Amino acid sequence: MTDPERSLFGSAEDEISYWKELSGRYKQCVQSAQEELREFQEGSREYEAELETQLQQLETRNRDLLLENARLQVEVETVKEKVASQHADGQRQISALEEELGQVTATRDQLQKYIRELEQCNDDLERAKRATIMSLEDFELRLNEAIERNAFLESELDEKESLLESVQRLKDEARDLRQELAVQQKQEKPKASVDGSLAARRTDTATQAASSRPSTPALPQGLSFGFSTPGAFRRGFENGSGGAPLTPAARISALNIVGDLLQKVGALESKLASCRNFVYDQSLCRSPAAPPPYLGRDGFERRLSGPHLPQGLARSVDLGPWPPNLAGPAGLPAQGAAQGLF
Repeated sequence: MTDPERSLFGSAEDEISYWKELSGRYKQCVQSAQEELREFQEGSREYEAELETQLQQLETRNRDLLLENARLQVEVETVKEKVASQHADGQRQISALEEELGQVTATRDQLQKYIRELEQCNDDLERAKRATIMSLEDFELRLNEAIERNAFLESELDEKESLLESVQRLKDEARDLRQELAVQQKQEKPKASVDGSLAARRTDTATQAASSRPSTPALPQGLSFGFSTPGAFRRGFENGSGGAPLTPAARISALNIVGDLLQKVGALESKLASCRNFVYDQSLCRSPAAPPPYLGRDGFERRLSGPHLPQGLARSVDLGPWPPNLAGPAGLPAQGAAQGLF
């Protein structure tokens, strides 16, 4: 101990008490430190045990978590693979759907274009249908008119053929009468002078009656009455008309021709009536003679009223009642009177 330290204490007792007091404080401090150490050790042991327990729990949990993590990683890998596969499938499906969409769009455009073309074609067909219907109606109208015209012309043609047959038959009958007149003329030469004057008078009367009728107009080409048969007349009519329908002027001309034919038939009727009267007059001044071969009244009327002669014409050429005093074939007019018939 140095002198300064000793100077702090007044005596040795002070110094001893000081050091005792100091040692007592240090002893208390040591005891409190030991107590704290003991408490700390106990606390440390408890805390260590607790930490050990927690560590074990954490290690157990860590192991569980590691296992769970491994499982989840496996699942994640599996899910990743699935997602990648599904993504690839989705991409393929998207590509296929895009291609299909393009095809559908192109097909839709083509169908729309085709629909427009069909609508245009339908409109054209409807217009063509309307035009065809109108043309068909016009054609039916013209066909009906042509059928009516053909029926009218056929009826006129049949009537003309019947008239031609009647005229030809009348010509044949007149020729037969002329032959009979020639035979009678040979048998009655002594009475020719008396008969000639009477025949001339009858002939003049018949000629005047025929000249009073209107003259027949010129016939169109192909309608000439020089045909001997109805078939030839039909061929001549077709050749003359050229297969074309008759005009109103030609139709009126044909009707005029038919009327003139009827007038000529009436003239022939008057001539035959005058011839009949002349025969009746000759029978009064002539003795009965041997009957020459001729047709006779019944045969002549049968030939005039045959099925080929129209009913109206047969009535117009009726010879009337036979003279009661002329039995059988009687005397016929002279040749001059017969020639007056033509």
